[in-house]
Amino acid sequence: MVVVMSEDRSRDEIWDLIVVGAGPAGLFCAASASGGNLKVLVLEKKSSPGRKLLISGSGRCNLTHDGEARAFLDHYGDAGRFLRPALLGFTNRDLVAFFEERGLSMTTLEGGKVFPETQRSRDVLTVLLAECEARKVEISGGKTVTSIEKSEEGFLVACGNDIHRSRFLVIATGGRSYPATGSAGDGYSFAGALGHSIAEVGPALAPVRIRDYPFADLAGISLPGARVSIFRGRKAKEGVGDVLFTHDGLSGPGILDLSRDIRAGDLLRVSLAGLRKKEEMERWLLARSEEEGGRNLRSVLAELAVPARLVSRVLELLEIPQDLKCASMTRRMRIDLADRLSGFPLIVDEVGGYDSAMATRGGVALSEVDSKTMESKLVSGLYFVGEVLDVDGDTGGYNLQAAFSTGLLAAKSIRRRLAEIEDGR
Repeated sequence: MVVVMSEDRSRDEIWDLIVVGAGPAGLFCAASASGGNLKVLVLEKKSSPGRKLLISGSGRCNLTHDGEARAFLDHYGDAGRFLRPALLGFTNRDLVAFFEERGLSMTTLEGGKVFPETQRSRDVLTVLLAECEARKVEISGGKTVTSIEKSEEGFLVACGNDIHRSRFLVIATGGRSYPATGSAGDGYSFAGALGHSIAEVGPALAPVRIRDYPFADLAGISLPGARVSIFRGRKAKEGVGDVLFTHDGLSGPGILDLSRDIRAGDLLRVSLAGLRKKEEMERWLLARSEEEGGRNLRSVLAELAVPARLVSRVLELLEIPQDLKCASMTRRMRIDLADRLSGFPLIVDEVGGYDSAMATRGGVALSEVDSKTMESKLVSGLYFVGEVLDVDGDTGGYNLQAAFSTGLLAAKSIRRRLAEIEDGR
């Protein structure tokens, strides 16, 4: 439900809480903070709420992930420690219970990903909007916030000529990925104007384009459990996950989860044949040559479960004959082949842009936000939740879980603060 208020009312009303942004973090925070006589307003720049949520998980909404809550902390890069109070205070099981208690059952699919049983993002949004309506949250669509100022009584939030006043303010504007849904990075400007530092922003959970890519015609080939190493002079980061060859580069969880740390010009080394290191691979090739010298090299390499077309391309790039017998493999051939199979070198041309990235790295600096409440350490009464923070999770439902968990943590703090104000009157 979207409520469009009259201009006169918006000028005169003093809200207990204004939430800027009607994504999952903003809606859940608003619903959780409301109740009783509290007046809560959500301002959304698009005409309807939850635009990005509706395309989450290709419209299926990968809401969270299965497993122990503490295991979540390892899936947010360096931000796991900051998110600890939020994620352990409202866990994946709590999130599932919230929706199931409201009639939307959940199911766990491939790799532990949790989806609504209906496989429809819209059903998740419907539950959130119903909760907001039941708790008398007002949602005003088509309201582009143009400025935010601190005032004596709290905050002045301008939407063009309309001024909204509130005691507390939550910025839940998301990041910059999929800007057509409304997440264009507005929150960074608001936070900056209020004195906050913004960690460098860029695409995350994004595919990468490769310079002089040699595998364009092999698009669709997948490497399960590949090791991906990032080199920038020296090794900067390493991860393991499925890698997918695309027509111009690499994708799949093994790339997407590392993309927060990948930059243009980086050297990626991708293992094509499991997790063997170069020395192990060279010893394996030598042993095969000595034991089965009469076999075709391609036949032997098939034991590594490397796709046949990929084996042929690697041999072609190394100028090794396709019909070479193992016994005829020179030491130089063996060293080069071991090097490529254990970590094929590829130079990053660019990381996919915001139109293809599923999340945003960077955002409001975590050192300036209280991890136990999500309140600004610089501006009393100001809160940040969801992707506007310098937080981005791995694929698999981790970002939505963080959105809900931070949203609830902020809501609890705001309710306590409002109760203290009421008691002090």
